[in-house]
Amino acid sequence: MFRRPALLRAVVLIVFGVSVLVFAGTARAASPVENPQGGSVGIEGKIPSNPPKDAPTITTPSSGQSFTRTPITVAGLCPKGLLIKVFANNVFVGSVQCTTGSYTIQIDLFSGQNDIVARAYDAFDQAGPDSNIVKVTFNDSQFNPFNASLLSLTSSYAQRGANPGQLLTWPVILTGGTGPYAISVDWGDNKAPDLISQQFPGTIDLKHVYTSAGVYKVIVKATDKNGLTAYLQLVAVANGAITSNAPNDTQQKQQVITKVLWLPAAASVILIFVAFWLGRRYELAALRKRLEQQE
Repeated sequence: MFRRPALLRAVVLIVFGVSVLVFAGTARAASPVENPQGGSVGIEGKIPSNPPKDAPTITTPSSGQSFTRTPITVAGLCPKGLLIKVFANNVFVGSVQCTTGSYTIQIDLFSGQNDIVARAYDAFDQAGPDSNIVKVTFNDSQFNPFNASLLSLTSSYAQRGANPGQLLTWPVILTGGTGPYAISVDWGDNKAPDLISQQFPGTIDLKHVYTSAGVYKVIVKATDKNGLTAYLQLVAVANGAITSNAPNDTQQKQQVITKVLWLPAAASVILIFVAFWLGRRYELAALRKRLEQQE
């Protein structure tokens, strides 16, 4: 007569054991795992997502301003965590990482009118909406007595990365001016800038090795033999976990996210209570029936 309550107790013990295993598995899932492991296979891929929805703004400079010297400062608000690219007359003139919700960057201008616009780009290089367009004028005649074409720097890459200890190669395009050219590259890691001599305009491969992971502001300056100058600001990434003492222009805090499997744990707790309740109810019914038979 009391075999069924015993059976229910066994079920309760089994359910309790399963819940313990679930909690143990949850704890193991939440603990960090060192990779790569022996015999394991790593798979890396990118999952497409929607492009950024929010546009950056340009608050500095104001439309209508005129300049006689470059570079000038461009500043505004931006969506956090995205790369901000700045364009003048639809030509890329610099990039900066948005880490605090605002940005500041120095850019070169073209002779005459410049339409400046900023765009936010995600990790897949998808562009968000354009910022407000700021129209400014650059009067450079007094700084170009030889009437040479304006010296400029640009690149097909606003951001490039490499692992620490590995060579990072960055092609930049030098146009205008008169050779020979002197080029200075500050890689943003507190090392002495690279100094390069270039005889002719064209594509120049800048090369550097970072020793620490991080996000770095790269500043490239060029000067021709007549004293004309060009300026380009870029963003370099050394892959890996960023340490607190890394000399990065934009320090980032490493965050550890722990995922807990709440659903299996909660389900096992509910099953425990249900099993106890059913066992208790059945036992009371059996006792009541036995008392009725004795009467």
